[in-house]
Amino acid sequence: MTTSLRRTGGLSLHPSWTAGVLGLLAAGIGAVCLSRYVPFAQWANLLGGAHTDDLRLLMAQYVYLPRCVVSLLAGAMLGVAGVVLQQVLRNPLADPTTLGVSAGASLSLAVVSLWFPSLLVYGREAVALAGGMIALGIVMAVSWRRAFSPVGVILGGLLVTLTAGAATSVLMLFFGESLVSVFVWQTGSLYQSGWSVATHLALEAVAGLVVVALMARPMAVLELGDESARSVGMPPGGIRAAALVVAAALAGAVVSAVGVIGFVGLVGPWVARFSGARTLAQRLVWAPAISACLLWLADGCVQALGQPGAEVPTGSVTALVGAPLLLWMMRYLRDPPPVSSSRDLPASAADRRQRAEWGVGGVLVLLACVVVAAAFNRELAGWNWGAWDHVAAMLPLRAPRIGGAAAAGGLLGIAGVLMQRMTGNAMASPEVLGVSSGASLAMIVLMFALPGAASGMQMLAGALGALIATASVFAMAMRRTYSAERLILTGIAITTVLSSLVALLMASGDPRMSFLSAWMSGSTYRVQMHAAALAVGLLIAAAALLPLIARPFEILALGEPAARSVGVAVRRYRLVMLGLCALTTGAATVIVGPVSFVGLMAPHLARLLGFRHAAMQALMAACAGSVLLVVADWLGRNALFPNQVPAGLLVMFVGGPYFLLLMWKQNR
Repeated sequence: MTTSLRRTGGLSLHPSWTAGVLGLLAAGIGAVCLSRYVPFAQWANLLGGAHTDDLRLLMAQYVYLPRCVVSLLAGAMLGVAGVVLQQVLRNPLADPTTLGVSAGASLSLAVVSLWFPSLLVYGREAVALAGGMIALGIVMAVSWRRAFSPVGVILGGLLVTLTAGAATSVLMLFFGESLVSVFVWQTGSLYQSGWSVATHLALEAVAGLVVVALMARPMAVLELGDESARSVGMPPGGIRAAALVVAAALAGAVVSAVGVIGFVGLVGPWVARFSGARTLAQRLVWAPAISACLLWLADGCVQALGQPGAEVPTGSVTALVGAPLLLWMMRYLRDPPPVSSSRDLPASAADRRQRAEWGVGGVLVLLACVVVAAAFNRELAGWNWGAWDHVAAMLPLRAPRIGGAAAAGGLLGIAGVLMQRMTGNAMASPEVLGVSSGASLAMIVLMFALPGAASGMQMLAGALGALIATASVFAMAMRRTYSAERLILTGIAITTVLSSLVALLMASGDPRMSFLSAWMSGSTYRVQMHAAALAVGLLIAAAALLPLIARPFEILALGEPAARSVGVAVRRYRLVMLGLCALTTGAATVIVGPVSFVGLMAPHLARLLGFRHAAMQALMAACAGSVLLVVADWLGRNALFPNQVPAGLLVMFVGGPYFLLLMWKQNR
């Protein structure tokens, strides 16, 4: 397997100059931050061992200086882990964040802190290593059949990260008070209160660097290919496995010490390579130095621009900067060869009858779910099938939630079919391609600008944000060579950017963010009747429009030249489908928040039931999406009564593993 990084000519600058410039910038900003604690004239006292009663001097000695050392050590360790992962996987986009190692380590620490605290006696590093290795194992399992293709590995890693993040969100929802420190730590805060973390991290960094140095020559042999490595007596599988364990251990140590620091292990090796570090030995020297300076610089900027005690977590800032870099770096990835897809065969009369039966059955199932959600619920006295008088009394409270969930699920089902048909990729969906994130960001901006905006204006804002996000994804993915996998990876990167912006807004301390926090998790708790009615009306209108665009929709699937040859206005119909997808996704997002994976699963359920033509598949996907979200909302309201789980988090638990299973099947 050849490397997937194209030749770019690199930069004539030596990596030492790059590290030096970054170090000087970080040191300059650090000096400004240090002067807030201690005037320049008293800096000499910082090195003295004498006891002092000066609070500002003590803060500098035991808060600021340890924080600088920890940022340097954590950045260096992540840089080494990134180099090792990129080397053994021959993937320039590999790092602990993109491969899900950091998310797995974070989730394992949260779980152990709640239910198995006795295991922490042996150290958080072992727990973090176990979680990171499990996450990495899942990513390797879904991508090994395609020889660990760069795009496939990164896609699997980001999906593992999303799923682990959903699990952590549920834990935070129910055990928030017990996990307050875990939540602060998870966001990547480098705040220190002594030298213990710095000392411990220094010992782990030295041990990791020694092991990596001993493995440098065997890892360098892997550049020649597995067959060449075997010919000189080196087992490539064993070398690769050992290197992955070491990289996961380094990343797990950082996560256990300071939380998740996104993309530093990706940026440092990349900058080192483009600065002239061509060989593995050069990258192992300069990537840690550059990564350390980058993290020190990022943390210095956070401290300089923020207020003491109300700083934005450094991990959120590095994720916000790293995700756009991932988009830029994708320009240098080689796409895998396209996989031919079989066309649908004409349906027989028996198939059409069966589809009609499934369609009627789907509508009946949806109606049954609505009735159960309205009448059969858990109350203080236990499960109760309410009489009509009781149901009628509770209907003003339950009807908006049920109607909003049904409408949002149906709209996302239609949008999922549109996305998958437009991209020719069965793994595309509005959530994965960043459309939901765009609608979410637009909704948040509107709430800050016009807090009392009506539901119609909110839906228009959500649709506009979804349209901009969709257009951006397609523009970036198709700028060079179109690839379905590249499109999904672009969408996930844009989702990361928008999610980081949302995280920064939520860290602002604004009181409106308490509502947005519940809304972002996919809750129907605050859905109003008029908003639900508006969404249902939009669902009916979208369903009525589908038969009008069904024929050109089917023709477009044959390719642009074939569509033009029969007189189809390709650009016009693509704009119509793009606008319809943005409108349906934006409306669904406004109603219940950015619910994940409904737009992915619903089209597949419709296809499994035999609905393969565009209009019928979209209609059945709308029905399936409504059922999924109504059932998820009902379970969320009743399963852990009186506590409630947002429907979006429940769907994520099913959708994340389903997406990974779909990737594994496509790689067979």
